[in-house]
Amino acid sequence: MVSLIIQRMLQLLLLLVGISFLVFMSMHIAPGDPASIIGGPTASESDLEAIREDLGLNEPVLVQYIDYMKGVFQGNLGFSYQNNQSVTEAIITRFPNTLNLAVASMIVAVIIGVAAGIISAIKQNSWFDVSSTTFALAGISIPNFWLGTMLILLFSVTLKWLPVGGLSAPFYTIEGMKQLILPAITLGTASAAMIARMARSTMLEVIRADYIRTAKAKGVKQKSVIWIHALRNAMIPVITVIGVNFGALLGGTIITEQVFAINGVGRLMIDAIAARDFPVVQGTVLLVAALFVIVNLIVDIIYALIDPRISYD
Repeated sequence: MVSLIIQRMLQLLLLLVGISFLVFMSMHIAPGDPASIIGGPTASESDLEAIREDLGLNEPVLVQYIDYMKGVFQGNLGFSYQNNQSVTEAIITRFPNTLNLAVASMIVAVIIGVAAGIISAIKQNSWFDVSSTTFALAGISIPNFWLGTMLILLFSVTLKWLPVGGLSAPFYTIEGMKQLILPAITLGTASAAMIARMARSTMLEVIRADYIRTAKAKGVKQKSVIWIHALRNAMIPVITVIGVNFGALLGGTIITEQVFAINGVGRLMIDAIAARDFPVVQGTVLLVAALFVIVNLIVDIIYALIDPRISYD
């Protein structure tokens, strides 16, 4: 396990270097001039040249990238072109909102998805199974922006039960929980659908296995067969889906944050791309990539805890 963690950390380092290079080059190839955006429409050519000189934009692209990576390895992600704020500070300020939203969405997805998948497998071809399968198909197909808008219209505008948007109150307060409900449902619906489909298919496969039939033949109670013998083996593929989806949620909250006016990392990234704010784009992309690899490492560790037969030696 220790060797696995060391190996993954080395992979993380190489991955971040590769991603940073691709994003850095993409931002510089894309049309637009950061100096023009910073200087505004009234800036003269001499003003723009001074801005480029101050930011190092006159240097060759490879030189700029090397200078940037030197700062990254020293813990310095640079400063925003828009307001000269530290990129690290901007991310730290906004990341809690994104993390709270991703965790709340995953809780919704796991509770609904795992429960629906298991019950559908146990009651195969029943009305619940058909309804669950239909829900899964709809959940994957419905766009986040449409679902979020419909939820706002119903629960915020019409019924006035929940706030329209924002995430200003702490998540552990009643008001904070109210603010999280609609965006969590919006973001977690697609994940719940995927988890439900995986849980159903793996559970069906497991409950048809020989050892399950043997346990039933020995007189083991149905609940024990399902929750002790079958569920543990069926959860390994489900955990894979949960881990991948959680990593994606941490970097894929952009649309939901826009719909519900949440000041998270996704919204920070969109604003930075629009303003050609290279350091902020680089910093947010590196954060998302690092979190995705770390989440997958945690999933691998959970594998070994659930099933001792799994070895990474």
